[in-house]
Amino acid sequence: MEPLHFIENRTLDEIAVGDTASLTRTLRAQDISLFALVSGDVNPAHLDKDYAATDRFHGVIAHGLWGGSLISAVLGTELPGPGTIYLGQSLRFLHPVRVGDAITARVTVREKNAANARLVLDCVCLNTRGDTVITGEAEVLAPTEKVRRPRALLPEVHLHERGVHWNRLIAAARAFAPAATAIVHPCDAASLGGALAAREAGLIVPVLVGPRVKVEAAARDAGLALDGIEIVDVPHSHAAAERAVALARAGTVAALMKGALHTDEILTPAFARDTGLRTERRMSHVYALDVPDYPKPLFITDAAVNVAPRLEEKRDIVQNAIDLCRALGLVEPKVAILSAVETVSTKLGSTLDAAALCKMAERGQITGGWVDGPLAFDNAVSRQAAAAKAIASPVAGEADILVAPDLVSGNMLAKQLIHLAGAEAAGLVLGARVPIILTSRSDSREARLASCALAQLFAHRTGTPP
Repeated sequence: MEPLHFIENRTLDEIAVGDTASLTRTLRAQDISLFALVSGDVNPAHLDKDYAATDRFHGVIAHGLWGGSLISAVLGTELPGPGTIYLGQSLRFLHPVRVGDAITARVTVREKNAANARLVLDCVCLNTRGDTVITGEAEVLAPTEKVRRPRALLPEVHLHERGVHWNRLIAAARAFAPAATAIVHPCDAASLGGALAAREAGLIVPVLVGPRVKVEAAARDAGLALDGIEIVDVPHSHAAAERAVALARAGTVAALMKGALHTDEILTPAFARDTGLRTERRMSHVYALDVPDYPKPLFITDAAVNVAPRLEEKRDIVQNAIDLCRALGLVEPKVAILSAVETVSTKLGSTLDAAALCKMAERGQITGGWVDGPLAFDNAVSRQAAAAKAIASPVAGEADILVAPDLVSGNMLAKQLIHLAGAEAAGLVLGARVPIILTSRSDSREARLASCALAQLFAHRTGTPP
């Protein structure tokens, strides 16, 4: 096993004309993405399947210099190896390299000049069918001293296609007619621009509820056109929230979207007992996260509305999240009730609530999904962690929904995934007569579109939007 852990060169004195060395590597789709990332070469022939299907090669191909880099790897690690100085390289590209091709790069010493330590090597890359895909010639300065060093351990690289889950949701939402959505106090570029982007994407018909003067000023400052968009003129943000809630109660709009106002300003009139948007269900917030290295969307609840929910309120929180996932096409979403441990303990009230919620699901008080808990976070999202604890469950390691014990832990969990793990976040308040889109000033355009797509799908699949 020792040769695997060390890298050793061949010195000038050890090299003879005719010596050869090679390595073989199979091209993966992620190799193309990584090469594009490092080189900055984003030619659509390498990255855009639709475009590549129409060009002369009828499909995605590797960057030519990906194959050339294999030749460089042979020279730098095998022949001559460490201490080699590249002086020149010529290459001819004869055939394209496609994903799945195993390419063998081989170099052969053609000339050796001991006086100046220079070598000329013939270079060739072959695919598994024996076709020559690259030929060339390299000139190098060979090492004269022996080098033997530990082989470097390369870092693990995880590629994440940003927004891939959101793109699917947005495409699904576009299958429906855009629903009327009240944009509450859209008096800054972010909220107004997000609403107009959602309109352009075919997701919503925006109804701008706010002081007309401020809305139009924000549009001018941002270079946005408001042609054909309804503006409901009100004096200030509190009035905007109240009017938007009234529009939802009247069935004029199918969703509300937070603009440039505080969250409590929009939720206070929505929670009003007689004039708000209450139903028999407790309102709760659901974060929808596109998390790198997690294979599907991840939903966290409740991180924004219910501070310390009681058991009955947690039942509604769980049901709201299940209903959202089912509206998005998940037939039986997997719900993990989180705690610090996976065993029930009287010392941890969250484990007792988790056990009770599981029993409620068994008895039909929660429907439409698999519910399991208590589960620690790692056991909920990692199959390996669940297996290490010998947890046999359809939910463990594969959760779609994470139910936090309280708002503080849910909010911290969601924000950690967003700011440390690079997750993209969308989110809704559910349990009201209409979904309420809560946005943040820091939300990207993609996150705002995703939130609108969530509301669109939920509104159409659970009711009849105007």
